[in-house]
Amino acid sequence: MSIKRAILIAAGRGRRLGTHTDEVPKSMVPVGDKPILGWVWDAFAKAGIEELVVIRGYRGDVLEEFVKGLVPKAIFVENSHWQTNNVLLSLMYARPFLDQPCLLSYSDIIFTPAVARAAVESPADIGLVIDRTFRDIYEGRTEHPLDEGEVSDLMPDGSVARVGKRALSPASAVGEFIGLSKLSERGVAAVARTMDKVAHDFAGREDQPFQRAATYRNAYLTDLWQVMIDAGIRIDPVFIDGQWREIDTGQDLDRARVLVQSTSEWRV
Repeated sequence: MSIKRAILIAAGRGRRLGTHTDEVPKSMVPVGDKPILGWVWDAFAKAGIEELVVIRGYRGDVLEEFVKGLVPKAIFVENSHWQTNNVLLSLMYARPFLDQPCLLSYSDIIFTPAVARAAVESPADIGLVIDRTFRDIYEGRTEHPLDEGEVSDLMPDGSVARVGKRALSPASAVGEFIGLSKLSERGVAAVARTMDKVAHDFAGREDQPFQRAATYRNAYLTDLWQVMIDAGIRIDPVFIDGQWREIDTGQDLDRARVLVQSTSEWRV
């Protein structure tokens, strides 16, 4: 079954970008001639994605206006607690849409259409896009050091063993999870079941530790991946070499702007 839907986790403000997000959410900050979300949708559309489910929060009005003018088929989900929760609980608001194959994506990354196509075309049921050349991106990246990367290593069979911030030493990592995932029909069902179980187990206990997160409320998506791996659910890498950037700080933004203006692969 082909993938036609993508889910974008886009509720956060992005305070590390300073005044750039005073009036717009993080995903709307311009990188070159279009906002982050514009680059993301361009890559998705060229990979065959037709429907975008957007989890909105901070300045959701601005986000919705832009998306409606860009995406023919858009659905909006409100994260009403975006100020106090994190990536995993934000995704929980889109749980009803985890009912068919899809891509999942952070909203503070840009990537080429080739990266989106690699995710869509992966045979994995659950595939994490992992950059093997991630160390190159961190050269001179003083405001977002390497130890903040969501790094990963592999099992002997080639599946993902560990993934996340501080999951392992970056020196022993095979790559960095960029924030883009592919879920097949079987994969999305496994993710939905796991999310339901975790939500049940932590109901009323949102301030309890969860995986490497200090609290369940502030858990990352990688904490969910690790729960699944630890339960014996196979997660596979979708390897890439560059062709993406995370935009978390003003320094990241400056570097990304230079890159998209000077590199043709971002426009093919």
